[in-house]
Amino acid sequence: MPTRADRIPPRAWAVLAGCLVCQMGLGLGGYVFVAFLKPIVAELGWSRAAYSVSTLPLLLAMALASPLVGRLTDRAGARVVFAGGITLVAGTLWAFAGMQSLWHFYGLGALLGIGITGLGDIPAGAVVTRWFRHSRGLALGAVYVGSNLGGALVPVLATSIAAESSWRHALHVLAIGGWVVILPAAIWLVRDRPPAAPLDDGDVEDASDGLELGAAVRTRSFWILLVTLFTFYFYYLGVNNHLVAYLSDAGFSDAAAARHFGYAVLIGAAGKLGMGLLADRIAVRRALWGTFAVMTAGSWLLLRLGDTPGLLPVFLTVHGVTVAAENVMLPLVVAYCFGPRAVASIYGVLMLALLPGGVLGPWVAGRVFDTAGSYAPAFTLFAVTNLLVLGLLLGVRRETGAT
Repeated sequence: MPTRADRIPPRAWAVLAGCLVCQMGLGLGGYVFVAFLKPIVAELGWSRAAYSVSTLPLLLAMALASPLVGRLTDRAGARVVFAGGITLVAGTLWAFAGMQSLWHFYGLGALLGIGITGLGDIPAGAVVTRWFRHSRGLALGAVYVGSNLGGALVPVLATSIAAESSWRHALHVLAIGGWVVILPAAIWLVRDRPPAAPLDDGDVEDASDGLELGAAVRTRSFWILLVTLFTFYFYYLGVNNHLVAYLSDAGFSDAAAARHFGYAVLIGAAGKLGMGLLADRIAVRRALWGTFAVMTAGSWLLLRLGDTPGLLPVFLTVHGVTVAAENVMLPLVVAYCFGPRAVASIYGVLMLALLPGGVLGPWVAGRVFDTAGSYAPAFTLFAVTNLLVLGLLLGVRRETGAT
């Protein structure tokens, strides 16, 4: 009797591998500057708040580019989007190595935001959703592990290169690596849609099922998910953008702080795979609420680290697992609520929440530190907002017309 894995064709696994490698490129844009906060601020004389404001143009570009990337993915295909994304990311990193002013930093940040959106969850989620029906959660988890691998490796690699030379040289090396490794995977491995005929006894569903974007926007679930994403990015990027600096202030060396951050990112791979497996076996709504409940518990645990440093490994594990699991849950819940017809387009519009949440979180944390000399008030605010959003998530449902 053939197993389910046996019924999935080799082409689907090649597509999955290509998407995973492209996801690793998120480490180049989403994590490298976390490791360079202190050396860049020290060399160029900026404040931490000013450095954190760099998230504004980056996230503005990501948020505004997300609907366009979703539409382009649905029309031109993820292969085109991935190839353009890594080309832009690598070129922008090369340009970052020569920056001298904040305006230079902010302007390049906008270009980087567009590039990493093209490597991100929208095209990858759309491709995997189209190729896999059964075991979709596991397939999404496996693909999204790529960002954890890239996010864990890039800060360690970047700080190691910078220790031997400079952060500017490290950016040159990372740019070349992106072109050499990721661009070929995008071109040669990624395919956007399976053949019209079912490939594996029902593992591919009709992509015409479900709601169009306009109909989805008029539903209750869409707006609940939008508010939830705002809160998620407010917390997630607010903590992550300052975590290395927070640990360094607590007495860790820059290299040790980067390793702890890298662990949180790497352990997220377990969160994505675990949530993928779990979401294939229990109700999507239950998996979504459980993910955010555990993440909220972790945000309250963060408040205890000052008094109980021994809790750091627990926090890093809970934080890394849950914020990574959200990557898997979002495309699953979009497909659950609205059907597969316009997953990329709906996903892209929901990602507009990245702008206000992702800008305010890092800015609030940086501003609070510059004013109070501590991150504690900001971390308290993050924990409270996480708790409030749990009640909203109870209202998510399968909308009329979604299959």
